[in-house]
Amino acid sequence: MMGKSMPDDIPVPFDELRYLSIPYYDYDNQIQIGEMVCNKAIAKDLLFIFRDLFSAQYQINSIRLVDDFGGNDEASMMANNTSCFNYRTIRGTDRLSKHAFGMAVDINPLQNPHVRNGRIAPPSGEVYIDRNQHFAHKIDKSDLVYLLFKSYGFIWGGNWQSKDYQHFEKQ
Repeated sequence: MMGKSMPDDIPVPFDELRYLSIPYYDYDNQIQIGEMVCNKAIAKDLLFIFRDLFSAQYQINSIRLVDDFGGNDEASMMANNTSCFNYRTIRGTDRLSKHAFGMAVDINPLQNPHVRNGRIAPPSGEVYIDRNQHFAHKIDKSDLVYLLFKSYGFIWGGNWQSKDYQHFEKQ
C-alpha cells in the first residue's frame, strides 16, 4: 500500500484499517475471492453486506485493492473494479474523500458512473448515465446493493446532486 493507496508519510494509522477477503460472483457467475481494505469502523458491516450479496449470487466485476492499479482511482474505475480504501481527495477539490479513511465503497463503477458538471468517471460509463434504461449491474433504489448498504446506515451517492451511483459511504 505504501506509495500507492497510502502516501509514504502514513496519514491514516494502519491500526484503523482492516484487510478483508471477500468471496463474490463475477460477471461470468464464477466464484472469486476479492481483497478490500476498509476502516475498522465499517469492516463488520461490509462483511455482512458482501456475505448477503454472495448468498444472492449478486454479480460484481472485480474486487481488488486500488494498489493493483498503482493507487490510481481512474485506472481502478476503468477496470470496473469495486474498491474501498484509497488515500485521495474528492475529485476537483482539495478535500479528502471518505475513501481516504476507508469509509466509502465504490461498486461496479462502469455501470454506475460518477457524473459531475458534465464529467463522467469512468468516461466509458457514459452509456450508463441514463438511469431510465434497463441494464445489468445498475444500482438504483430497488437494487440489492442499495438496500443492503442503506440497511447498515450507508449514504448513497446516487441521491446527491452530482450523481455518484457507484458510491456508498458512512459518516
